[in-house]
This record gives sequence, C-alpha cells and structure tokens, in this order.
Amino acid sequence: MTNAYDMAYTRAQDEPEAFWAEAAREIDWYKTWDKVLDDSNPPFYRWFLGAECNTCFNALDRHVKAGRGEQAALIYDSPVTNNTKRTYTYNQLLNEVSLFAGVLRKEGVGRGDRVIIYMPMVPEAAIAMLACARLGAIHSVVFGGFASNELAVRIDDAKPTAIISATCGVEVNKVINYMPLLNGAIDLAKHKPSVCIILARPEAEAELKEGRDIDWASAMLMAEPAKCVPVAATDPLYILYTSGTTGQPKGVVRDNGGHMVALKWSMSAIYDCNPGDVYWAASDVGWVVGHSYIVYAPLINGCTTVLYEGKPVGTPDAGAFWRMISEYDIKVLFTAPTAFRAIKREDPAGALLANYDMSSFKSLFLAGERLDPDTLQWAQEKLKVPVIDHWWQTETGWSIAANCLGLHALPIKAGSPTKAAPGWDVSVVNDEGENVPNGQIGSIVIKLPMPPAALPTLWEKDEIFIEKYMVDFPGYYNTADAGMIDDDGYLYIMARTDDIINVAGHRLSTGGIEEVLADHPDVAECAVIGVADQLKGQLPIGFLVLNAGTQTSEDAIIADTVAMVRERIGAVAAYKTAVVVERLPKTRSGKILRSTMQKIADQEDYSMPATIDDPLILGEMDEALQSIGYSKARA
Repeated sequence: MTNAYDMAYTRAQDEPEAFWAEAAREIDWYKTWDKVLDDSNPPFYRWFLGAECNTCFNALDRHVKAGRGEQAALIYDSPVTNNTKRTYTYNQLLNEVSLFAGVLRKEGVGRGDRVIIYMPMVPEAAIAMLACARLGAIHSVVFGGFASNELAVRIDDAKPTAIISATCGVEVNKVINYMPLLNGAIDLAKHKPSVCIILARPEAEAELKEGRDIDWASAMLMAEPAKCVPVAATDPLYILYTSGTTGQPKGVVRDNGGHMVALKWSMSAIYDCNPGDVYWAASDVGWVVGHSYIVYAPLINGCTTVLYEGKPVGTPDAGAFWRMISEYDIKVLFTAPTAFRAIKREDPAGALLANYDMSSFKSLFLAGERLDPDTLQWAQEKLKVPVIDHWWQTETGWSIAANCLGLHALPIKAGSPTKAAPGWDVSVVNDEGENVPNGQIGSIVIKLPMPPAALPTLWEKDEIFIEKYMVDFPGYYNTADAGMIDDDGYLYIMARTDDIINVAGHRLSTGGIEEVLADHPDVAECAVIGVADQLKGQLPIGFLVLNAGTQTSEDAIIADTVAMVRERIGAVAAYKTAVVVERLPKTRSGKILRSTMQKIADQEDYSMPATIDDPLILGEMDEALQSIGYSKARA
C-alpha cells in the first residue's frame, strides 16, 4: 500500500525540480529563482539559481513579522555554570542578532567576508552565526576543543576578516582558557584577522590585545542594529571543516537557498516538528549537527531550540537529559548514541526517569555513529517512544537515510537507519561501480545531483572536491561508507572505507593523528587505528616503531605522544593509548594493513591478506594488543 513516505520518495526521484520547488515555497525570498536546478557544470550542481534570500531573515525576522515575536526562540541551560538559564523570545533574539550584526558591520565585515567563530556552548555562539548570515558574511565555526595548530590551519584557509571568541569554555570540573589558544593560533597563522571580538565570561578573565581585540559587551552597547542583506541562494552561508590531515583542510561549503529549503522540509517530514514545538539537538555548534539542528533548522521552522552547556551524566547525574525534557516540554531530542551509552552505564535500570514528567517527549533521534542494538533496545524500553537511528554526514548537511516520522513511520530494524530520505538516490556498489545484490556489502554511493543542502564544493578547492568525492564512481558521490541494502530496502552502514574513525560521534582522521605522532623525534614509523569502545564507539590506538638506539623510555615516549595529540588536535581526539612495536604489518608494496589490525583488536574474523609481506607479524600484533588490554586478552 502506498504511503506518504513512498509518495514523497517517488516524486523526489521522478520530478526533483518540482518536488523541491514546492518545498521552497515554505521559504521567504527577495527574488525567486530563474532555474530550480542548474546542472550545466557537473559535478558542480547549484539549486535555486538566480534566487535571492537571507537565512537570518527566515530564521528570525519573518516569525516576528508573522506575530510569533513573544514565542521562545532559544533556551539556554548551563549546569556547568551554576545552573545558568536564559530564554530568548524571537523578538529578543532578533534584537541581539541585529545589534551584533551592527558590531560586525562597524568592524568592516560585509557580504562574502569570512568570520571564524571559536566559541563554547553559549547563546552568543548562535547569535554570532545568525549575525554573519544577516550580513551575508560566511561563518566558519571551529569547535572550542581544538588546539592552536588546528585553529591556525583554518585561519589560513578561510582568511577571516574577524574572529569571534570567548575568554573560556567550561567543562564539568575545569575551565578551558581560550585566549592562550586563540593567541597561539594567530601567532602560528600567516593570515592575521583585522579584529577579534571576545565575550568575557565570569569564569575566566583575559587580557585583550590593544588594537586587535574588542570586548563583546562594550561593542554591543555602542552598536546600531543592522538589516538583512540579500544574497544569492547559491552564495555560501558557512564553511565547516571536516576531519583531515593538518596539511589539507577540507572546508565543506553550505549554500544559503538550498540549505534553508532542505532543513525546513526535514523538520516536519523527518522529525515531525511544527512551529512552536520545542526541539533539542544535544550537540555542539562546532559540529554539523549544531549548525543544522541547534541553530538553523529549528528557527527556520519556527520552533523553540535548546542550547545545552552540559553533559548527559555528571551535570549532576544521569538524569540530566530527563530533567531538560521535563523542564522545557521538549518534544524531540537528537543526540549521539555515546550519550545514551553513558546514561545507561550510570543508571542501567533507568531509575532516574521516575523523577521527571516525560509526557511532552515524542521521539528520540540518534546519529553520528553506529547505534548498537543494546543501546537501541534500552532506549526503547525505558523511554517508550520511537527511537530513530538516522545517517548523514558533514558533507550532506541533513539525513541521507531516516525513518521519516512526519511522513509515515516505518518499522524499526536494529542496525539500520531505515531507508533513504526523499531526494537521496542511494546505491551499494562494488569496486567497478556495479550494483551489488541485496544483502551484500559494498561501497555506499549517492547518485548525482544530490538534493539541496548537500555540499556544492569545498572552499576554494574544486579539484580536491572532485578527487575526494567524485572520481571513484563517476556520476556518484562517494560517501566513503560501506554497507548493504536488505530485501526491504533498508540501508545498513557497516564501516568506513577510508581512514576516518568515529569517536563519540566526532569524525577524526587517523592520518591526522599519525602526522602528530610521526613528529616525535624518537618515532621512526607509526600507525593509528580505531578500536571498538563500548562508550565512545571507537577510540584511537597508536602503534609506534622507535628509532634504533633510542635512549628515552617507552613509557615516556608514549606519554609525549599523548600530550602532542592533545596540544595539536585537542582532547576531542581521545588519544590516550599507544604501544611500542618492532614493526608494522604491511603489504609487499608498503601499505600498512590498518583494517586487519583493527579486526585483530576488535576480535573479529579476518582473512590473511594475500599481499602481506610477513604473515608472522600478525601474531606479533596480537600480542602487542593483548599487552594493552585488547584483542584476545580483552574480556
């Protein structure tokens, strides 16, 4: 029997321009498009060519004009700062954003200029993003946990006119001073921003540099509100850097028009959220989830969005999420499976749920990493609402595959994010690009053109965009994920096909970590793999081959590498374990067999690689992993 999901999917496949033109009517435009889809220069497709719009107007101004000004737009809840709580109505948020846009304009920021935002989880981070959008400036949010070197790489690539930061970020038991990190990054970077706007937080003071730094609060007192600047639908809204080696930053570009259309459509079709509903994405504004579903999609849809500066456990206990849902009448929660594994570990019986009124709560969405069946079953049993696994990437901006609750809820299958969402034409292929039979694992690819909001290119790197995503399977976007499709059309994501590992929902490059390890003077060669971890999904482990005659102790070298990764990549890498080995398993051509190493660590079956240079080395690898609590020695 045909249902709303089937009808939407079929229409998006057969008539994509008509389908997305209809969705685009939910957005306010200064000028409508000359062409819905510009396919004149593949693989560089552009949606809504000729249209003019402003993302901030659609997120704020139009709701105020429609009489929703007194509705809550953003709720800020910060258990790590003595339970700070603040609610902004649409009127109040519009006023703050307009004034801060005035601050940026006074400092010379205009349409097309880049602005880096290096902020903790505070409302001012969202305000800064929306203010950039208001002026037609291009923001690039850098996660506050990244170290100076990573920030410097992004400064040199984006070449920002301004940087917006704060004196500190606040964790459960510590304060992270941002100014030394920011100053270090600017010292390292070749490009120097004209101005830095610094939000003073009471948890840390910082000395501002005369002639470069200005205080957020003081600037706001002097600001004149700025109006929205019309931009082309195809103009960039933001750049978001994906994981990669420090030498080749990859800035995913997101356009204004297609981004708004797809996100607005997703809020009702996938998440079943209507204007006025309270929606909470428990992520960070530094990641794509924070961009799409903390800041933009809920506000474009007229919902109330929640910005949470806390943890799922420890702030103060494993009932933190239930307290939030109960206190703010949250309808939908979107977070990573890691959060629920942490809650389950602290409160396996779910006893803390009894302390809270969960009647407003209708669905839980999980993404960012594989949702293991145990966590799925636990959440279903305790919450008694649909628990939806859905799959997407920084590059796509919204769900490639999901159970579209707002169209037609499909049966849930453990291990599957259900089916491709309308607009996404997903296939599983072999190395020759041929479709594989149902149930057989292959590379997951998406037929071009991809729907609105998918990346049109990488920032100033068109050639790398083609090389990374388009070369392996001509006419398709290579997701770099492997998986299968079953006989019911359900998609299963099995593994990465490149060197990206998933640590608590954060995609990190093993190659990037290896670059850091290789810089240690006593390390001759190294490899990093991601091993399965019950809490975080994966954790990186380093394998170090030392220089002959090294006098430094192995423990000291390992400690050094841990400190180096923390300094250059950040604590987010969660790199804490390494082992010294005599050699690494390689093919005869010299390629390190990382996949085989990972299977040994995870106690998975593996075949002896036909091209291995010495089969005996796999036994040595097993022993090395046992020595640090992995492989056969692990419970």
